[in-house]
Amino acid sequence: MRKKIERTGLVLLNLFFIAVCFGALVPILYAFSVSLNASNSILGSDFSFIPRQFTFANYRAVIIEQPVLLWFRNTVILAVSSVAISLLVAIPAAYSLSRFRFVGRLKIVGGLVLLHSFPAILSMFAIYRLLSPIGLVNTKAGIVLIYIGTMAMFGVLNLKGYFDSVPLEIEEAASIDGANTRQTVTTILLPLAKPTIIVTGIMVLIFVWNEYIYAITFMTGARNYTLAAGLYSLQATEMSGSWPVFASASIVVSLPILVIFFMTQKHMQSGLTAGGVKG
Repeated sequence: MRKKIERTGLVLLNLFFIAVCFGALVPILYAFSVSLNASNSILGSDFSFIPRQFTFANYRAVIIEQPVLLWFRNTVILAVSSVAISLLVAIPAAYSLSRFRFVGRLKIVGGLVLLHSFPAILSMFAIYRLLSPIGLVNTKAGIVLIYIGTMAMFGVLNLKGYFDSVPLEIEEAASIDGANTRQTVTTILLPLAKPTIIVTGIMVLIFVWNEYIYAITFMTGARNYTLAAGLYSLQATEMSGSWPVFASASIVVSLPILVIFFMTQKHMQSGLTAGGVKG
């Protein structure tokens, strides 16, 4: 009887999560439906979830008539630069904070946690005052520095959690075999940390891909827009914007992240749990 109750509870729990997943898919399916609709109405009484008139003209407009490909290029440049430099900064910093017992180490970690907890918008004025005198406002280098400063902290904390979980005996055994610190890190620790490094890189990528506040503040002009800022400009006003084109652009710009996520999905769970170990 008890096993039957547990089995019934498990079935109901699975059905609940399936319903939640379908509920989460409704906005995506709605946007996809709007993108195939020949009408520009999404709130009118004549709107149908299944379009009465299918058209792919909205996707053609996104690729040909709108500068989405230019915004895509800008975003890719910012994302690749931010991910690469953030990891180059975060990996050695995380290893140093995890393995070396120097004065002020805990204060540095506490400071990183404190800084990471503040909303980004609180730092807008200070960042502008720092970048303006050196001419980095409205430049890709300036926005990349902002993204690195924002996400390198997350990378350090996440990777430090992983390095804390690696037994010190592994490095001691490598040292006995004649390996120096650099060889131990590059040939032993980094291959072991591959899932966590991939997850950290993906989190930085998703942040840059979707980031809007910094992009719209420090990158002005349509040619400098990122995808997030460009999408907003497509529907800046309800009178002049086209909802089907906006929905089509939203679907198109989401596909690269979706593909990357499915390609690295096997690393997600192990990478996140490994980086979540308390040091």
